[in-house]
Amino acid sequence: MPETADRLTLWHIPISHYSEKVRWALDYKGVEHERRAPQPPSHMVVALALTRGRHKTFPVLRLDGDRLGDSSAIIAALERHYPDPPLYPADAAERARALALEEWFDEELGPHIRLLAWHAITNQPDTLEAVAGDMAVGPLKRFRGVAATGARTFVNLRFGVNGAGRAEEARGKVVAALDKLEAELPDGAGHLVGDRFTVADLTAAALFYPLVLPPEGPTLPPVPDAYERFREPLKERRGYRWVQEMFRRHRKR
Repeated sequence: MPETADRLTLWHIPISHYSEKVRWALDYKGVEHERRAPQPPSHMVVALALTRGRHKTFPVLRLDGDRLGDSSAIIAALERHYPDPPLYPADAAERARALALEEWFDEELGPHIRLLAWHAITNQPDTLEAVAGDMAVGPLKRFRGVAATGARTFVNLRFGVNGAGRAEEARGKVVAALDKLEAELPDGAGHLVGDRFTVADLTAAALFYPLVLPPEGPTLPPVPDAYERFREPLKERRGYRWVQEMFRRHRKR
């Protein structure tokens, strides 16, 4: 479908947690939009072209003729154009805290949980073939082995997922982020900031989705064995259950 000036378009990666963050914001606000998902790694060329070299990955949102990269900048623009329902608290101090938590989870959780998930996927061939096959387009869907080889090469070059040391560091970062989440949740409160759902809740929950795998989130192939062993002892944690609850209550499509 050709692009028109007034069509709001999201370029995204279906299984990406940063893309899920923006999809959730759009759906939460009820903003009608078109979605496009070019096959990785071609998405990097598309992202660079769309943003004139400012961003090399998705999500990218076309809004009012501009192409915005970075999930936090996209949500800020959505708040300006579609303020209801709000994701930013009205109180200045609460808004500052919500934005600080958004940035913390973006930086301290997002990259590490991505590396850990891809490390597990690339070390279990059947899961890698399933993921690569689902993401492939055209004739490559019939050649999952070829698609898997390409995916393994790409994510290793892009994120360095093959290193056992980096994977171990990522495990520690993910657990530390779960500790942080639980420390920020007031006793008996359902939200990180104030008494309503904000960008802080959305960001933490969306970026934890690859760990918790809630049914309302993106659909993924069966979990690799090593990754399931990592997840299993975390399932009774307060933060893990909180992510499930945020998706159940607020992730409307």
